[in-house]
This record gives sequence, C-alpha cells and structure tokens, in this order.
Amino acid sequence: MVDQCLQYGEFQIPYKVFFVPDRQHKIAIHVHPDGTVQVDAPPHAPLAEVKQAVAKRGRWLRNPLGRIKEQRAYVLPREYVSGESHFYLGRRYVLKVGKNKWKTPSVKLRQGQLQITSENTDRNVVKAMLWSWYKDHAGILFERRLEAICQESRWIKDRPTWKLLTMKKQWGSCSPNGVLSLNPHLVKAPSQCIDYVLLHELCHLKVHNHSPEFYRLLTRCMPDWKKRKQRLESFVL
Repeated sequence: MVDQCLQYGEFQIPYKVFFVPDRQHKIAIHVHPDGTVQVDAPPHAPLAEVKQAVAKRGRWLRNPLGRIKEQRAYVLPREYVSGESHFYLGRRYVLKVGKNKWKTPSVKLRQGQLQITSENTDRNVVKAMLWSWYKDHAGILFERRLEAICQESRWIKDRPTWKLLTMKKQWGSCSPNGVLSLNPHLVKAPSQCIDYVLLHELCHLKVHNHSPEFYRLLTRCMPDWKKRKQRLESFVL
C-alpha cells in the first residue's frame, strides 16, 4: 500500500494505492462511504502511471468527495437521546427514549419513531440497545434479500455463507473462499442500495476482481447499478 495525494486546483485528494495480485490491466478507483479513496492497480504498474490515472479522474473524484464533506459538516455526534433522528431502510425516524423499570427493555419501530424503553437510559445503554436492534434486523433482511437475489443469479448453485461484520470503509466484501461479509450499517440505507451491495458481492463469486468482465456481469443483472451506488455514496448515516 502506498499513500499518495492529488492536488486538483485548490482541492487536495489523498488516496491509497493497493497493488492487487489478480488485477491484470485496468486501474480501479473507489470512493468509500467515509470519503477515503482507494486505488487498485496491477502489481507491476508504475506508480507514475497510477498517479496519471488518478489525475485524469480528478474532476470525477472532486464531486462525490465534496458532497460527502459538505454533508458531514452538518452531522452532529450522536447523543442517543429523545429527538434525534436515525435511519432505517433509507427513512429517517425520530428516537424516543422512555424510562420504565417495570417493563422489559425493548426497541420498537412504531408510528414513525424508534422507541426505546429501559430502566437505564444512560447514553451507552441506549446506544447498545439500538445497535443490537439494527444487527438483528440486518440479519433478517439480508438473509431474505440474498435468497431472492441468488434465485435470479444463474451462476450461483448454492447460497453462499455470509456473516455480519462492522467495517469502517466497506459495505460488503467477498473473501477468496466465497464468504460474504456484510456491514450491519447497510440496513440503514435504502432497499435499492442494499440490493446493489448484495448483488455486487454475489458477482464476485463468479469474477473475483473488478475487471471489465465483472462490471459486464453486474450491468447485465442490474442496469442501474451506478445510480444506486451514487445514492449509497451520498447517504450519510
């Protein structure tokens, strides 16, 4: 891995270059949800060639990175108190925290609110309860959508093994042995974006790189995947 920085006008774009063994020719550039830029290059590509490829995409990179920076400037740290908004399936819900020592602690989605009831309403307790709720719902939803998408993906003979894995820079990944890892935070995004990530990782079961063949397969299965990807990249959780 090599750290680099592109100066595009007054805009500085730091990026990390990964020399990927199974890449052959094309240099791929990815913008992660947190605004970091990753460049995947063939193992023997000269660094000067990689820099030139990134420089050519400077204008393209500036747009999503500027949008992410602008959106995050208005995002306040979570306090996990009543009145905050939290996302689920792309929709914003108001958090309502209620203290009740007689009821079993619970998290419920009701009347446009995420309602949390607990004897202990300490910030960390509420945060843990909400995160547990997100993971439970992510597990159920991802399982159901994977089953549906696998049925439409002819190259998949057996439904793959998958797991929830909290990641800072990725919505999903596919290991060399075909195990899918899916970020529980993804359940906060719109359903179309979730399906895009799931299909993206399922396509890696057939083509385990980001070659033109991979994108041909992805486009054949989901012609509007670029719009879904763009919407996901602009989604601030």
